[in-house]
Amino acid sequence: MQAAESLAVRALERVPALADALVWTIQEQNPGYRIMAVVPRDDLWRSCHDNIARVLELIAEGAAEGGAADTDERFDAARATGRRRAEQGMPLDDVLRSFRLGGRLVWEALIDQAHADNLAGTDGLLDVATRVWEVVDATSAQVTAAYRAAEGDLLRADAQRMAALWEGLLHGRAKDTAFAHEISGILGVPVEGSYVVVLADAGAGKKATQLAQRLAAQDIVSAWQVRADSLVGLLALRQPALDGMLGVLREVLTTPAGVSLAVRGLAEVDAAYRQAALARRTILGDRAEVAALGERLVDALLLSSPELASQLVHRWLGDLLVIAPVERGLLLGTLQIWAAMGGSIKHTADAAFCHRNTVLNRLQRMQAITGHDFADPSCLVELKLALRAAALLPDYPRT
Repeated sequence: MQAAESLAVRALERVPALADALVWTIQEQNPGYRIMAVVPRDDLWRSCHDNIARVLELIAEGAAEGGAADTDERFDAARATGRRRAEQGMPLDDVLRSFRLGGRLVWEALIDQAHADNLAGTDGLLDVATRVWEVVDATSAQVTAAYRAAEGDLLRADAQRMAALWEGLLHGRAKDTAFAHEISGILGVPVEGSYVVVLADAGAGKKATQLAQRLAAQDIVSAWQVRADSLVGLLALRQPALDGMLGVLREVLTTPAGVSLAVRGLAEVDAAYRQAALARRTILGDRAEVAALGERLVDALLLSSPELASQLVHRWLGDLLVIAPVERGLLLGTLQIWAAMGGSIKHTADAAFCHRNTVLNRLQRMQAITGHDFADPSCLVELKLALRAAALLPDYPRT
């Protein structure tokens, strides 16, 4: 038997005493364990005991020169320690430092054993040092791998829990006082107060940190949840004015986004979320706009009742929507200008860069198609709504 193997066999008889010594060494020379205070003493002792025993066994077997497979049971103590420390939140650097301290203690114990056994020749001691650090390196690699795997599992579990909490918040669970206080503590926002919800399209997630920082400069606390298809923001306003907030959103966001009205408390965030989604729907196409619901109430009303909005479209525009695209675009464009100009033929002609008779002819053509007298300004309110509904609803051709 080689010197290292022989000494390791002898040292196995002293594992409990070596564990006591290593616990003391870690507490004295690895301050992270004292500062974090997340590893109970009996847990630390058991880990020291099991890992010292495994290291000595591996040295006694002449193993681990070439590393270890992930399924190698001889590294079970190292993997258990890595997983456990990740779960406890102990930094990996501190964990690996403890393993280096353990390696030094094992090496010193083997040197002491060599002196006691009169095996202290230079070649033998070099063999001991080489073998000890080969095993410690292999063991540390297993600790690191297990720590990283457990850390990944914890992060995924945290992300899943956070996603579940957000889903609960956005779908009304904050009406339950206990849930409201729980998510208030997690997100760092008050239970009561004025809230606005922002809903932005996919791609805005990378802007979350920038948005939070810019809003904080406006004294607005915000929390953001990145989803696969959107970015959701919860903004706690210290004052009801939205101008500063909207300015930040419009400067930073480069994707379509909807902004709710202000609601009161976390219990009403579900309503604000629905409002933000409705505000987003008022954006035509994929324009990179930030649509505040308070600025688009008419559009929101039309979208909230698509059946009635469709009735308006059919009543006022009717067959205009199914004529040839070129003529449809010309006639509807003129009609939109006429409605915007309050039914003024002169102003419509000026805005459309054509003669007033041309405007009259187009209005007569539309009257023939629809049966409505578009020269009568009394129809303006419903006509404007019908034109806007046709632009908003997906079932109608774009002019």
